Amino acid sequence: MPDLYPIKRALLSVSDKTGLLDLGKALAARGVELLSTGGTAKALREAGLEVLDVADVTGFPEMMDGRVKTLHPVVHGGLLALRDNDEHVGAMTEHNIGAIDLVVVNLYPFEETVAKGAEYGEVIENIDIGGPAMIRSAAKNHGFVNVVVDVEDYAEVIAEMEANDGQTTYALRQRLAQTAYARTAAYDTAVSTWMAEQVAGTPRRRTFGGTLAQTLRYGENPHQQAAFYTDGSTAPGLANAVQHQGKELSYNNINDTDAAFALVSEFDPKVGPACAIIKHANPCGVARGETMLEAYKRAFDCDRTSAFGGIIALNQPLDGPTAEAIAAIFTEVVIAPGADEDAKRIFAAKKNLRLLTTEGLADPAAAALAVRQVSGGFLVQDKDVGRVSRDDLKVVTKRKPSDQELDDMLFAWTVAKHVKSNAIIYVKDGATVGVGAGQMSRVDSTRIAARKAQDMAEVMDIDAPLTQGSVVASDAFFPFADGLITAAEAGATALIQPGGSMRDDEVIAAADEAGLAMVFTNMRHFRH
Repeated sequence: MPDLYPIKRALLSVSDKTGLLDLGKALAARGVELLSTGGTAKALREAGLEVLDVADVTGFPEMMDGRVKTLHPVVHGGLLALRDNDEHVGAMTEHNIGAIDLVVVNLYPFEETVAKGAEYGEVIENIDIGGPAMIRSAAKNHGFVNVVVDVEDYAEVIAEMEANDGQTTYALRQRLAQTAYARTAAYDTAVSTWMAEQVAGTPRRRTFGGTLAQTLRYGENPHQQAAFYTDGSTAPGLANAVQHQGKELSYNNINDTDAAFALVSEFDPKVGPACAIIKHANPCGVARGETMLEAYKRAFDCDRTSAFGGIIALNQPLDGPTAEAIAAIFTEVVIAPGADEDAKRIFAAKKNLRLLTTEGLADPAAAALAVRQVSGGFLVQDKDVGRVSRDDLKVVTKRKPSDQELDDMLFAWTVAKHVKSNAIIYVKDGATVGVGAGQMSRVDSTRIAARKAQDMAEVMDIDAPLTQGSVVASDAFFPFADGLITAAEAGATALIQPGGSMRDDEVIAAADEAGLAMVFTNMRHFRH
């Protein structure tokens, strides 16, 4: 198998024509014969290039609305033939098959068609068949054939031809082949995922694909390699955010920023400003306010210590006064649906702070899959989009909650969905005042959250912790009354929890004895 091999004949058939004319001209200038189809051939000819139609080579016209045009032995024989195999070369001569040394294909826009909400029939017509077949044939024969599926690789192919008298290296052809197989795999993943949504039941086979967006300095720790891949989604979020300043995002930055944005997106900006501060993927402060500055300050006051070096997400555009307050402490990332010029100017003085803006908030009710790798496979589940309203709540205690307690309980319940289990959240007047996360015992989470509130009372120089007169949310049922009693000792007056424990009666009795109001949701929010 040769290292250097010349490109004498190229087949170009692309739906995305970005860079096509420059590529065609560069190939033609080196004497490469151009084969093409349909709109690609038309574009090349209009640029003054000589192009041979694939139909003229195969002797068969395009047919069946273009479904059949490159699926022919003359095309695939030209791609798959081993040039150093006498039998293959003899078959090419016998059947008048010309070698094809370069294939440039970027496939029908299936993902874009799905994203725009096209009807079923239109989506089906945008499933490419001939393109993936040519890509796979060329990639298999990368010892001799170059296959290009990304516009980003056009320049490198031409550069190698310039450096090697019209030839490319085996290393390049091998890398192009890997990229090509990953592209067809991702394309088939998009098709199979869409098809899975059209039929009932759990599919027997699942695949996942992505495109490299960023090679990261390292993963969770410096000894781990890492990269960030995107799945083609156009929804507002981290993958489509604009970074205005600051260092490159790290693995942990990306993970935590996504968690922060998902949480703050739960709070409708039409209702008012909201802020979420995240540390190690857990909220350390979430609040609403009359202004964005007030929302930030109230979230910050939940746990000022943990907020240091955290991630901040806002549900409305960042303004100057809020930026001024945020800039007063070290913050890793701020993400918001926009930022005004004052905010950008203030942040410009903080060269290490990353400012990201999005085109709106994520849809917290949008269906999606959550995937986690385990030894030997993947766990796949629907994203947790569960929500409850006042009408869903069942009051199980003698005392009914007040309107303010109900509002705070629903706020706390929303936050609980984004806190690692076992999760306990104290909320007062639309702001978290204590968060206990990730403990093996629910009562320990209750104590930790209360202790954080006591520490903050000392920091803020107030007489009593803000858990006095608060409500508590638990992401899963209280298995014993001890957690509820601990919450009451911290000053909580009402609780929201799923219910469903064997000891519900015992827990309800303890609530009644303490004079607490308690509601059941009949829904839990485990987050492991």
